[in-house]
Amino acid sequence: QLQLVESGGGLVQPGGSLRLSCAASGFTWDYYAIGWFRQAPGKEREGVSCITSSGGSADYADSVKGRFTISRDHAKNTVYLQMNSLKPEDTAVYYCAAYTKDYCSGPISNWGQGTQVTVSS
Repeated sequence: QLQLVESGGGLVQPGGSLRLSCAASGFTWDYYAIGWFRQAPGKEREGVSCITSSGGSADYADSVKGRFTISRDHAKNTVYLQMNSLKPEDTAVYYCAAYTKDYCSGPISNWGQGTQVTVSS
């Protein structure tokens, strides 16, 4: 059975960096776009970034452009989210998700359990 497992969250000071990982097991997700989402307390879940199945194209929310970078390692069946210059407003639970297509749109088939990122001094 497909499982997505996030890791890499934690507490970091403003201006710091974290790298989140999303590992897939139970299937190979070479053919599917993968997205990162986040949900802060009292707010709706929002899309942060997405990468196509080939890894050749990526999208970012305006709030993270220039600070976050998404990448994927097909050999390791893992997608990463490098987060630099973190701000307190980046504090949220971060989730990865697999789309049902090779591009970043449409239905999502699976969600991970989430990893907490807290940016605070």
